[in-house]
Amino acid sequence: MRKSAFSLILLTLLCSRGESVPKDGALAIPHLRQQGEAVQLIVGGKPLLMLAGELGNSSASDAASMRWIWPKLKNMHLNTALVPIYWELIEPEEGRFEFALVDSILQAARANDLKLVLLWFGTWKNSMSCYAPLWVKSDPVRFPRARTRAGEPQEILTPFSAENLQADVRAFTALMRHLRKMDEKEQTVVMVQVENEIGMIPDARDHCREADKRFAEAVPADLVAYMQKNKKTLHARLREAWEKQGSPVRGNWETLFGIGLATDEFFMAWHFARYTDEVARAGKAEYPLPMYVNAALIRPGYQPGQYPSAGPLPHLIDIWRAGAPQIDFLAPDIYFRNFREWAVQYDVPGNPLFIPEVGNDQSPANAFYAIGEHDAMGYSPFSVEDLADPGRNPLSRAYALLRQLQPLLITHQGKGSMRGVLLDSTGQHARIEMGDYLLRIRHEYSWSYARREEGVMPRYGGLFLRLADDEFIVAGTGLIIEVAPRAEGVRAGIGSVEEGRMIEGVWHSGRRLNGDQTHQGRHIQLPGQDYTMLRVKLYSYR
Repeated sequence: MRKSAFSLILLTLLCSRGESVPKDGALAIPHLRQQGEAVQLIVGGKPLLMLAGELGNSSASDAASMRWIWPKLKNMHLNTALVPIYWELIEPEEGRFEFALVDSILQAARANDLKLVLLWFGTWKNSMSCYAPLWVKSDPVRFPRARTRAGEPQEILTPFSAENLQADVRAFTALMRHLRKMDEKEQTVVMVQVENEIGMIPDARDHCREADKRFAEAVPADLVAYMQKNKKTLHARLREAWEKQGSPVRGNWETLFGIGLATDEFFMAWHFARYTDEVARAGKAEYPLPMYVNAALIRPGYQPGQYPSAGPLPHLIDIWRAGAPQIDFLAPDIYFRNFREWAVQYDVPGNPLFIPEVGNDQSPANAFYAIGEHDAMGYSPFSVEDLADPGRNPLSRAYALLRQLQPLLITHQGKGSMRGVLLDSTGQHARIEMGDYLLRIRHEYSWSYARREEGVMPRYGGLFLRLADDEFIVAGTGLIIEVAPRAEGVRAGIGSVEEGRMIEGVWHSGRRLNGDQTHQGRHIQLPGQDYTMLRVKLYSYR
C-alpha cells in the first residue's frame, strides 16, 4: 500500500510507543526509524532488511541439537534467525532463572554472522499455555485457566488473572535484563516477539468467573476514546458493529457492539492486548528493544471460536493498538496461499509489514513482492532448518540475490521508487508505472516458448527499482515484461538489458542481453528456473 497521505500518522504512532524511535538519534540499541513512507529496523546505526528464517518450535530447546542448524542457516544466506525462548526452560523453578541456553544461542548466532529475533513463548503459544513452567500449569488455583461457556477449564491461562500476568512479567523482565547485560554491546538480538499467536479457542471468549464479571462492566474509557478519535479510519467490522448500536460511548460490551460472537471477540482482544502490553512495558523498562505480536490467521468461513480468536488480526487491529501501545507493530503468520491479500491487510498506516512466519513450502517470490510492494522489514519462512539442500534450494538462491541488492533496497525503501508483483493461477498479469513508462508484466507461462510443467502454475514474482525515469533494476523469477510509454503519441523500446552483480551497492555489468534473451527487443524475461536480476535501459521514439 502506498501511504504518502499517512506518513505523519505513522511517525506519530511509532513515537507514541515508548522508546522504539530514538530522540535526536541518541538511542544506540536496535530501534525503529521512519524513512519516507517506510519503517526501517536500525541496528548499530544502520538499517537491517531481515532475510530471515524461523526455527521449528522445539529446535532451540537443546544447544547440542542446534549445532547442525547454525551452519545451515548461514549457507542459506540468512542474515537473521527467529528463535524461540521458552519460559519453562529459563524458569524451571519459581524465581530461579537459567540462561545458559540463551547465552549459547547468542554465541552461536554471532559465530555465524546472524542477528536474532527472539520469540517469547511465555503465557501463550498458539493459543495454548504449553510452554508455561510446570509449577504454573500444575497450580490452577493460583494460576487460573480460561474456561468454556460450559465451565470446562482449558490448557489456556486466563488473561483475567493478576497472578498469571505477574508471573509472566517477572520471567520476561529477567530475560530482558539478562539480554541487556549480555548483548547490548554486540546487538545480536534486534527484536522480540511477545507471546506467540495469541487466541481464544474453542469459544470466542473466556467464560471464567472474572471474565464474565468484566464482560458485564463498562467498556474501558481508553478504548472508547480511541474509537471516537479514529472513527473515520476504524476497521469496517469494528466501526459497523459500533454504529449499528448508535455509536454509544457508555455501556457494557453488548451495549456498544451488540450481542454475538463478534462482541465476544472484541472483548477478548482488548484483554489479550492489555495483558501483552503489560508484559512488553515491563520488558522495555529493562531493555527497550522493538517488540511485536504475531497473528494466527483465519481459515475461510471460520467464525470466532473456530480459529484462535481475538489475536492481532486485521479486523481487531484498532483494539490492539488502543490496548497495547507498547507493541510496535502487529505481524501476520501467512500459511495460506493468498499471500497478497494478507500482506495488504497488515500494510496499513502505523503498522510496518514484517512476515515472521510463512510456510516453508511457499515460493520465495513472496519475499520479492513484500519488499518491493510493501517496503517490508523482513521475511521469514517457518521451520527453515528443515529445508533440504542448503545453499542451492529456492530460498537460498532468492536470499543470495536479495543480499546483493540489500544496500539498494534499503536506500529505496519508503521513497516510492520500488514496486513488487506476485503472479500465479489467481492473477497472471500486473501493470506498474516506472518513471516515464508503463510495465506490463505477465506470468512466464503465458509465453509459448517458456519451459513449463503442464498443468502447474507456480508462483512467480519480482521487484522493480527505479534508478531513473528510463532505467530500472528488476529482480525475481518467472516474469515476462513488456514496456509502453505513459505519454501519448510515442513508442517505447528496450535500449539495453544487462545481467550483472551488485557488490557493496555498486552494479557490475555482465552479459548484454539484446538478442534472443529479449526476443529481439520485444520483452524482458526473468526465467522461472532461477532467481536473477537485470538492469534495463528504456527509450522512446516517434
